[in-house]
Amino acid sequence: MTLRLRSHLLRPMGATLSLGLCLATAQASTDPLPSWHNGSSKAAIIAYVDTVTTDTNPAFIPEADRIAVFDNDGTLWSEQPLYNQLAFAIDRIHQMAPEHPQWKQTQPFKAVLENDMATALKGGERALLDLVMATHAGISTAEFAALVQQWIDTATHPQTGRKYTQMVYQPMLELLDYLQAHGFTNYIVSGGGIDFMRPWSEAVYGLPPQQVIGSSLAVRYEVIDGVPTLMRDAEIHFIDDKATKPVAIHYHIGKRPVFAFGNSDGDRQMLQWTKASPYLSFAGLVHHTDDKREWAYDRHSTIGKLDKAMDQAKSDGWTLVDMKQEWRQIFPDID
Repeated sequence: MTLRLRSHLLRPMGATLSLGLCLATAQASTDPLPSWHNGSSKAAIIAYVDTVTTDTNPAFIPEADRIAVFDNDGTLWSEQPLYNQLAFAIDRIHQMAPEHPQWKQTQPFKAVLENDMATALKGGERALLDLVMATHAGISTAEFAALVQQWIDTATHPQTGRKYTQMVYQPMLELLDYLQAHGFTNYIVSGGGIDFMRPWSEAVYGLPPQQVIGSSLAVRYEVIDGVPTLMRDAEIHFIDDKATKPVAIHYHIGKRPVFAFGNSDGDRQMLQWTKASPYLSFAGLVHHTDDKREWAYDRHSTIGKLDKAMDQAKSDGWTLVDMKQEWRQIFPDID
């Protein structure tokens, strides 16, 4: 039923109902964060933004200095049961296997091809690095971007059946829009690969590639068949995690943020750096507490561990967002 038809049918029910509908519509349209319950976190965010964007307030921050930084995995989109970039690497291993028959006898590739991720991950960081190097290196940056775009357009999450770009958090999408509308410049600062996020960040988050910061492989310039090309080498260039997040912010942005959101101990130093700003600043953490609509995990998780950062949030007054209690909706609606 169309909105116009509903209005026509409701008109005979009287002015009181019409007034009620108008007030409800007006309230919904003015709520900057409709997917957030009216709790302490929402109130803290709105109060902060109102304070630092009011030019008569002593805590006013000029637009040029309104820098907001967000982790990606577990903060803007889901990270369970595996990091999404690892899921991409696993799919690539299966696609590339016919060209690498030796993988059937070599770990961690053998375990991946047998869909035995428990065994594959027993190899720890070394195994993950082997998977990334085999699937992310040896091709041009343009080829890699095309592979990522194709995967992100077609691959689906193994438990929800949603595309990975539909596993983003609706409340955080609203927060990005809310901050941008108030003169903030938003950046992603993630441990995930910078070249993995950039192909789709603008379509999904409204953030252009230059506002995405992440881990990276070494890249070299080469002229191939007369065409200037950037090639991805099997060598780590930068890992954007923990204490290196403030370093990456310095290198890429050149200004200290005043607003930061994360979800794990890997984001703690970024939030500490933000809170040390001479401006009034905001630090927030997404706490995954909803095992019905998403996942519940914190101190003992191997992915997105939230332990020391949660303790510091409680001791230093950072905003700790209880997903189960404070978010009306987790993921965007799908048509």
